[in-house]
Amino acid sequence: MRVFSLRFTHSAYVLGLESHVVEAGIDGGAIPPAALLTLLQKGIHYTEAELCAVGDDGVERTLVEPLSLVEAVMPELVANKVREKVPDKQTPSTSKNDHGGHGVGGGNANHHPRAHHFNHVERGAGSGAVGHVPNGSSHRAKTAAAAAAAANSNGPTPMDVDGEHRTPNAHEISKDKVMFLRGHESEVFICAWNPKCDLLASGSGDSTARIWTLTENGPSTSAGSIEERSLVLKHCIQKDEKMVPSNKDVTSLDWNSSGDLLATGSYDGYARVWTTDGRLRYTLGAHKGPIFALKWNQRGDYILSAGVDKTTIIWDPTKGTQIQQFNYHTAPALDVDWQCDDTFASCSTDQCIHVCKLGHDKPIKTFQGHQNEVNAIKWDPQGRVLASCSDDMTLK
Repeated sequence: MRVFSLRFTHSAYVLGLESHVVEAGIDGGAIPPAALLTLLQKGIHYTEAELCAVGDDGVERTLVEPLSLVEAVMPELVANKVREKVPDKQTPSTSKNDHGGHGVGGGNANHHPRAHHFNHVERGAGSGAVGHVPNGSSHRAKTAAAAAAAANSNGPTPMDVDGEHRTPNAHEISKDKVMFLRGHESEVFICAWNPKCDLLASGSGDSTARIWTLTENGPSTSAGSIEERSLVLKHCIQKDEKMVPSNKDVTSLDWNSSGDLLATGSYDGYARVWTTDGRLRYTLGAHKGPIFALKWNQRGDYILSAGVDKTTIIWDPTKGTQIQQFNYHTAPALDVDWQCDDTFASCSTDQCIHVCKLGHDKPIKTFQGHQNEVNAIKWDPQGRVLASCSDDMTLK
């Protein structure tokens, strides 16, 4: 389901399963990523513009702060967020701007550059301008809204995060020092450097992974030549006694420590092991749905995978067989990380973190404390401390 961003992969799976969208014959590749989120953002922008439109009384209004999704569908909740725009008392100024308005000393919010941008976006609803607000400009619109409110109240300008007011000493990389590698036919979800040589692996929504050889990369090496040499790892499934593309996203991959094998995880429910020359060595199938994460252990003799089927599995990559399956989570498992060569941690949408050991029939440790889904976990290099991050807006 491409209407969801990658962060909500389990939600996309559940929605697709319950709506039977796979039976609708829709080409998933034709749907842009995050389409649903884009539509929701446009709807919120339209509601904001509608609330701030000039009414029959001729009074222009503005928002004290942007609307939330709930407020956008229940406008009666936001009466206290709408305020009439009352022009500030004009003070003398010795300078004029290019548009004939007052400069810094004028105190008119309409001439604040951020306020002008926000008002333009809101009042553009009648001409269709809101419908053309790019998905990436949501943060800028919200920042501009807060700035406009601050200008009206003579309050401080809100902090800008990675926006227009970046630090003066920020280092800009010129385009001639950036190489664009093209070849995937859909969004690219993940990439990983080979630990031993100049190979880069990438996974995409076009049901392929690629291995890019950058060894000969130099001033005279073009991106086109690198693309021509790239190896395409097609993720196929057996259908009617034929191998056909799975048409499922490749969203996880990891190199082993020696750099000679690449493991990939796909939404078709299979993990695969590849050599550096693009040959498929093993297909590992036991998950009953998409694989969200997979990792090699440091020794390189086990692969660990986590899936939407609430399980984690340890595999033997030399034989292509399952060693042990762990069924301790009560909701989809989202991430895994090895503590040592036979012990790992896993996290889930069930808000729990389990530490498991190969050969044990129950977790050796369980952490509970997050108030929402636990998205990712990571052991420190010595395996003594475990970090986790969650939708509850905390790290532990």
